[in-house]
Amino acid sequence: MRIIHVFRSPVGGLFRHVRDLVRGQRALGHEIGIICDSGTGGEGAARMLAAMSAECTLGITRIPVATLPGLGDLRAIKAVTDFARLVKADVLHGHGAKGGVFARMAAPKLGIAGVYTPHGGSLHYEWLSPIGAPFLGAERLLKRHGTGAVFVCEFEKVLFDRKIGLGSYPSAVVYNGLWPEEFKPRKLAKDARDFLFVGEMRNLKGVDVLLRALASIDGATMTLVGDGRDQASFEKLAAELNLGGRAVFAGRMPMAEAMALGHVLILPSRHESFPYVVLEAMAAQIPLIASDVGGIPEALPAASMVPPGDVNALAAAMKQALAAPKATMDAAAVLQKIASTKFSAQNMAEKICIFYSSLNV
Repeated sequence: MRIIHVFRSPVGGLFRHVRDLVRGQRALGHEIGIICDSGTGGEGAARMLAAMSAECTLGITRIPVATLPGLGDLRAIKAVTDFARLVKADVLHGHGAKGGVFARMAAPKLGIAGVYTPHGGSLHYEWLSPIGAPFLGAERLLKRHGTGAVFVCEFEKVLFDRKIGLGSYPSAVVYNGLWPEEFKPRKLAKDARDFLFVGEMRNLKGVDVLLRALASIDGATMTLVGDGRDQASFEKLAAELNLGGRAVFAGRMPMAEAMALGHVLILPSRHESFPYVVLEAMAAQIPLIASDVGGIPEALPAASMVPPGDVNALAAAMKQALAAPKATMDAAAVLQKIASTKFSAQNMAEKICIFYSSLNV
């Protein structure tokens, strides 16, 4: 097949998912192309896209894509349509809200499959929200143009069905996966701190909850890796909580580097779909405490989770991890075994290609 992956920003878990699909689908002998935004991701995204160029035999095209809806979307849809026509694509696979719009609007013009993976996206909104209603309304209209949906976890499928409606719409749940080389214990840095956060600095990631929990644990330290629109407010909160050097904001860095900076990884999110950071921590035998949200319970046992937004519950779990380091590491070894049998990137690519082939266009 000739497959084009369409998405907005080449950053985060969505981009990781696309990179894995490109690698896995290319290994299966398919021809792959990419269309994404030209204005986000910076030098890091440019380097990763350049590294993918050999596998993207249909080419990598970057076009301007705004975050919010606008007239520019019409130009983007035309660009996607023209590119797909030029390379004689068989499948347009849109990722995230914008990628989903472009792929599902362009595919019918060419008589090819238009597949959508939400990655949370518009599904974070509610119908009663003034902002959410237009997004969810657009999702309902766009479903008529698509030929199928791939969800990264059962939670996302259920959420889509509740908010948009699935009916007889073709769909599949295919978990994100990891590569064999990722299943090895990480090496801690000599100055590794007690706890580690890796993710976007956004309110929905629950960083404020994490900082308040840390403040309640005498002497505990943490490294926070990532950046985002709410970072300044989190840094202000850390100062108000008198955390001083106990909470270090290290900025964005590759996960391979970040994993060495803390003994226990904390994922205190208020909302999630199926985050890669959970799988990466499991594969690297990193002790993990995460919120019981989204698709996370499909990967982790109840003992590794706490209610979202609950400072006291999170602080108690963090204290327990500090008090019983051996039991904490034993639990991490069990999680690695679970990940090795359940989450394979190559299996993910194969199952998604099988889904493409099942669609009637």
